[in-house]
Parts: sequence; structure tokens; C-alpha cells
Amino acid sequence: MKINEITKVLEAWAPLTYAEDFDNVGLLVGDNLAECSKALITLDTTEEVVDEAIREGCELIISFHPIIFSGLKKLTGKTYVERAVLKAIKNDIAIYAIHTALDNHKQGVSFQMGLELGLKNQQVLIPKNDILLKLNTYVPHNYVSKVLESLHNAGAGSIGNYDACSFSVDGMGRYTGNDKSTPANGTKGVPTEAKEQQLNLIFQKHQEEAIINALNEAHPYEVVAYEINNINNSNQDVGMGSIGELNHEMKENEFLDYVKKNLNCSNIRHSKFNGNKIQKVALLGGSGSFAIAAAKHQGADAFITADLKYHDFFEAENKILLADVGHYESEQFTNKLIASYLTKKMPNFACILSQEKTNPVNYF
Repeated sequence: MKINEITKVLEAWAPLTYAEDFDNVGLLVGDNLAECSKALITLDTTEEVVDEAIREGCELIISFHPIIFSGLKKLTGKTYVERAVLKAIKNDIAIYAIHTALDNHKQGVSFQMGLELGLKNQQVLIPKNDILLKLNTYVPHNYVSKVLESLHNAGAGSIGNYDACSFSVDGMGRYTGNDKSTPANGTKGVPTEAKEQQLNLIFQKHQEEAIINALNEAHPYEVVAYEINNINNSNQDVGMGSIGELNHEMKENEFLDYVKKNLNCSNIRHSKFNGNKIQKVALLGGSGSFAIAAAKHQGADAFITADLKYHDFFEAENKILLADVGHYESEQFTNKLIASYLTKKMPNFACILSQEKTNPVNYF
């Protein structure tokens, strides 16, 4: 199996268009046409993880965090990043990072944390903007069903819990073909009118190539007229964080004990107790201070995240319990999530969970 076959499966699940603009996702090191029989899945790509991949005979490391985040101007082995990359290159090991592409998946990192806490009715906390496109095209009446079926099969027209969504308007198309044209209706050189329907369908950015190919294959005209427009609507099924409910209310101290037990946390930094009961819980794996306002707006009783700074805790304002469980701790279940997906989609491909604990933070 080639590496690009594996990454294609990953990107059908967590498209790179889901990733945040600041991020560096996808294949970071290696040849996507290289053969691969085994992959090592890890939260971070450290030198020790590359050594583990060498021992296990893995040609690919699938890492949640990107080892190359900002640009590398030199590869001299001076930093841990350079050493890990150099060792991977020397041993023909490719490195793929999924990071915020999976963070923004509805059932991604934060959702997985919610499962560990037994949350029900989980929804996206901060829906993502700028990933939806709208297709407008014009189709002869007798081809509308064929074109719609082709577009729907390619993924166009899926909105929330509804599939095969479209809108159409009857109209009249006009054109005149030149000497080199082969019109499906009418005669070259003669002005032609044809009854057509304007079709409007919404789809996600990562589906664009497949949608246009489907349109061109099903449409009878040799030159297909269409427009693709960006729309600013939020996608409720894609975005950062998750919010759900516990089966029953808990006191604040009981809730934090419950979190420590289920997330295997040795310490939790938190805002002051206010005597509020906890049932509606927001979560965001990794650094999540930017989502405090969203958690409060959604009416969460508690917000679990990581990397909160001193002044962030003031934002609780006696309205919400803020709990910092640690960056690694909030994302520790990601490896199993990735492995579970790949095993389901490629049952004959070998996925190994890294045994290296890559958490750089220690507690005394």
C-alpha cells in the first residue's frame, strides 16, 4: 500500500480544509508514493517516537501534532525538531500530521473526551465558517434528474441531518455555437433557446473537485455553465470543541473528582467554586482559552480545556467553572480515535499505538 492511499483515507475523514489557517497539516516528511505496510500513531513526533518507529518497522508516523510547525531554515540537528526530522528522513520514515483537521471534526478530539466523561447529546461548540460553497448551474429539463443524482452521489446537497438538498428555478438558456462547437441542442451558428433549470446546491470545500467532475460527467453540454460562490454560513457539523450533558447534576468538587478519574489527571487547575451544580459541560482539547466566551454563551456549567493563563480564570465571572486538565491529558485519547478509524476503514493495514509517553509536562 502506498502512503497516499493511507492519507486519502485519513483526509476523507478529517479533510485538510478543516484545519485552521495557522496550522501545518498533511504529509510533512516523506514521499507520498512510497510503499507502507505499517504505521505508528502518536500524539507527538519526538526523537524517541522515531526510534520506536524504526524498531517496529513502520514506514509512516501518523502524529496528531505537527513536528514542523513553523518554517525550517536549516536541518543541522541543533534542535529536537531538526533531530527528529533528520532521523526520520535517514530511515525513510514519512510523517503525517492531522492536528486541527481532526480538532474540527464533529466527532474528533473534544467529542472523544466527552465520551470518556459519558456526555450525551454532544454538539459542536464553535461551528466553523468559510468551508461551505454553493454551486449554481444550468441544466436542460430532461437532464435535471441525472445531473442531480450525480451531484448528490459526489456529496453535494448534504445539510446537517438532510441529504439530497437542492433548489431549482425554471428559466431559458440562450447560446450560439461557433464553427468548432458541437451543441447538444440546436445548430452551430444559429441562436438557440433551451428550457433549463438553474440548480443550487451547497457542499464543503474539500468536495469541490469531485463535485465539478460529477457535474461535467452528467451534463449534456460540451461546455458547462456554472458558478461556485463562497458562503459565510457556519457549518454546525464542523468546528472546534464540543458541548453535552452529564446524566445527572454534580456538585463542583464531585465533578472535578469525576473528571480526574475519567481523564487520568493528577492535577486540575480551576476557577473558584460558586456552589453551582454541574450538568452541561463544554470541552475543547488542547489550548482552549479562546472558547471561554462560547462556552458561557452556550450556557455551559463547566468548561474543560488546557493551557489557561492566570488572567483567563477571571473570565469565569462566577458564571462557569473553568477547569484546566493539561494539554496532553485533554488529547490523550486521540491516538485510539485515529487507530480505531483506520482499522475500521483498512482492516488489513497494521496500525500500532505508540508506547512512548510524549507529555513534556511533569508534576511534583
